[in-house]
Amino acid sequence: MSRHLTRRQLLEAGLKGGAALIVLGAAGYGGYRWPRGNETITATEGVESFISRPDLKPVRISVYVSPALGNSPGSQKLVLAPRGYSPGAPGQQGVMVLGAKGRLLWFKPTVGIPFNLRVQTYQGRPVLTWWEGQVVGGYGKGTGQVFDETYRQVATVSANNGLDADLHEFLLTPQGTALITAYSLVKTDLSRLGGPKKGEVLDGVVQEVDVVSGKVLFEWHSLDHVDLAESYSTPPGSTSTAPFDYFHINSIDVAPDGDLLVSARNTWGVYKIARRSGAVVWRLHGKRSDFVMGEGARFYWQHDARALGSSGISLFDDGATPAQEEQSRGIVLGIDVASMNATLEQQYTHPARLLAPNQGSMQVLEDGGALVGWGAEPYFSQFGPDGALLLDGRMPNNVQSYRTYRYDWVGKPIDSPTLAIRSSAVIGATVYASWNGATELAYWDVLAGSSSAALKPVARSARTGFETAIGVTSTGPYYAVVGLDSAGAELGRSLTVKV
Repeated sequence: MSRHLTRRQLLEAGLKGGAALIVLGAAGYGGYRWPRGNETITATEGVESFISRPDLKPVRISVYVSPALGNSPGSQKLVLAPRGYSPGAPGQQGVMVLGAKGRLLWFKPTVGIPFNLRVQTYQGRPVLTWWEGQVVGGYGKGTGQVFDETYRQVATVSANNGLDADLHEFLLTPQGTALITAYSLVKTDLSRLGGPKKGEVLDGVVQEVDVVSGKVLFEWHSLDHVDLAESYSTPPGSTSTAPFDYFHINSIDVAPDGDLLVSARNTWGVYKIARRSGAVVWRLHGKRSDFVMGEGARFYWQHDARALGSSGISLFDDGATPAQEEQSRGIVLGIDVASMNATLEQQYTHPARLLAPNQGSMQVLEDGGALVGWGAEPYFSQFGPDGALLLDGRMPNNVQSYRTYRYDWVGKPIDSPTLAIRSSAVIGATVYASWNGATELAYWDVLAGSSSAALKPVARSARTGFETAIGVTSTGPYYAVVGLDSAGAELGRSLTVKV
């Protein structure tokens, strides 16, 4: 079934049963305002600060949550990698895990620029992975990072054969390998396309690397299989020294039969690549499409192409830049390889009619809905199976996340909880408690006493956010906090602090 959700339809869907607005900051984009209902404003756009963790200053994420979201998707967390893209951007760049409805649970500042945080499996265990490094001319030079549920680094993945691991993809496989993108600079004659005779072109590369040994097991080059004339990008002028980014590889996925799906932004195409030979099995869209593209199925400058079984593909259709569409979309395509027809099955658009010039993600959720990351636009949105807007997150204006996803994730930090004390002449003291990354934390017990050996419980409080402020009548002067799960079992305790 094909569905085009208009702004009015999304607004009406979001208002079903009323609306709730939590952690709300700036109200909208381009004149758009979140649906009005029983919302409350509890925060403003900017940077978070914590008395118990003054070293952490992540950007504040504003989140609209519809009551229709309910408790679904349960324990699934939101993961993203916010970073500023202009001078003076607020907060620290880093990788971030939010609760199901947008509450901050974990933040790690990064030295390099972070991209592509997700939850994957490594050696049978869930891990957080992301790319970190430097961005040069639209592609990256860095490494893949792998961290376990205690937030300890367990692996680093680099490209090999003289190449650098690019920011666009870092996908772990059950075989203990990583699929990564890379770019190679190749000298070539571009005069037939209007470019310099002694020009340079960026070759899009796929490498499959063994995580433990670093050995390259498979390598594919776009220039061996995709002609420069397939590009919708134009080469630089005859006097320019800039390379021609004709392909711009930006995602890799594994099809059910083991072959690879490769997305190329600048050819408007998704390519099925034979895992053994590297041959192109078929092209979806672009100048040499093997499929007849049905009404609404065409896409432009796309990102994040993912296999949905053997007969479907999801992707983020940027529609720009330059603009080919009025707004960006998350789409699901039906793929019939017998008839070689591609049909639009579902699409998701933002009420503000966002048009992302680059980046973006599209994740089909288990309930049949979708989570769309709007790339260069500072939004991420969750839609129900019926297309209703269930959650809409917003970062500050000059902050963006390459992708945003939902996953099951249970964090068990090896670090202890932290606390800070502020004495009060009225109630004794206020205890500020936090535990970065403890996803199962539900309650805090505050312990106080005249010595570190005489600590006794003096207060219990439900966790109210990343940091919880708890008023106590005790004057200590020794304090500690104990983190508890929803059943009241101890998860961990802080060091004892004297004030």
